[in-house]
Amino acid sequence: MRFVDSAKIWIRSGDGGAGCVSFRREKFLPKGGPDGGDGGRGGHVFAEADASLNTLVDFRYQQHFRACRGGHGMGANRTGRSGEDVVIRVPVGTRIYAEDRRTLIADLVEPGQRVLLARGGAGGRGNAHFRSSTQRAPRRADPGEPGEERWIWLELRLLADVGLVGMPNAGKSTLLATLSRARPKIADYPFTTLYPLLGVVERGDRRFVVADIPGLIEGAHQGAGLGHRFLGHVERCAVLVHLVDAGHADPVAAWRTVRHELEAYGHGLATKPEILCLSRSDLVAEELCAAHRARLEEVAGGPVEVISAATRRGLEPLLQRIERTLARERAIAEERASARRVEWA
Repeated sequence: MRFVDSAKIWIRSGDGGAGCVSFRREKFLPKGGPDGGDGGRGGHVFAEADASLNTLVDFRYQQHFRACRGGHGMGANRTGRSGEDVVIRVPVGTRIYAEDRRTLIADLVEPGQRVLLARGGAGGRGNAHFRSSTQRAPRRADPGEPGEERWIWLELRLLADVGLVGMPNAGKSTLLATLSRARPKIADYPFTTLYPLLGVVERGDRRFVVADIPGLIEGAHQGAGLGHRFLGHVERCAVLVHLVDAGHADPVAAWRTVRHELEAYGHGLATKPEILCLSRSDLVAEELCAAHRARLEEVAGGPVEVISAATRRGLEPLLQRIERTLARERAIAEERASARRVEWA
C-alpha cells in the first residue's frame, strides 16, 4: 500500500429542505387551516478516526464529499426527512487543517474520535408556523438554509512513542527489524527507507511503538535528500533515539548535522529527550569505537550507547534506558494533564 501522509479535500454539507405551504382539506372542515410541515435538516459531514487505516492514499482518488440535502416539508404537518450524514474515515493521528494549512480544526488521536466538519443547513419552516390571530391562512414558507462548504487539509502524524533519527545508512531500519516484527527494506545504499515505518516492541507486559524515519542529510530543511517532510511524524514521539554510524569518518559532524536539521524544523523536536547511540559497532575496531564514543559524549554532554543490531550488542541497556525515559515523560505528561483538569474545574 502506498504511504500518503497529506491530502486536500472538498466537503459540503447538505442544504436544508424547504418548508411546505399546505392547507387542511377534509370533508366537513372547509377551513381546516394551514398544515404545511417543516423541511428536514441537511446532512452533516464528520471525520472519524479509524484504527484500521494507516495512510491517506484513498483521498488521492476521491477528493469531494457531499452530504445529502434534507427532504421538503409536506402537508398534514409532515416534516421532511433529514439528509444522510457523510462520515470521512481517516487514520488515527490525523490532523485536520483549514485551507490555509495553518488553522487547526481537529486532531484525531483516539480510535473512534469524531469531529463535525460541516453542519447541515436547517430546514425551512412550513406555513403552519405563521398562523396567527390576524393571519389565518398564511401562504408563506421558508426555504431551507444552505449547507457549508470548504476545502480542508488532512495531515497524518504517526502515533509512536520512540522515533529513530539519523543520517542515511545509520542502521535505523536494522534496529527496527531487530527490536520488533516490522520488516523494513534493508540495503547497503542510502535512502533505503522512503517513508516512515512503525514497529511494536514487546517486553513482557510492556510495549511501546517505534517509528523509523527516512535518513536526514545536510540541507534537509531546505529540501535536500528526502527533505524534512517526514519529521512531522516524530512530533508526537516522547523520545528520540539518534543513531550515529560508528563507521562514519566524523561521527561528531554527523551528529551535529542531524541536530541542526531538527532545530531548523522546529516544532519542539530539538528539545525532546534524546538517546544517542553509536550504531553498527560490529563493523569497526574496539579502539576506534571507544574513541568515537568518548568524542560524542564530550560534545553531546551525555552518555552514548554503543550498539549493534546485527549482533544485538548493547540492545538490552538501550531498551532499559528507553523504558525509563518513556516512564518519566509519561509521568510528566500526566501531571500536566491533571493540572489542566484542575484549572478547568
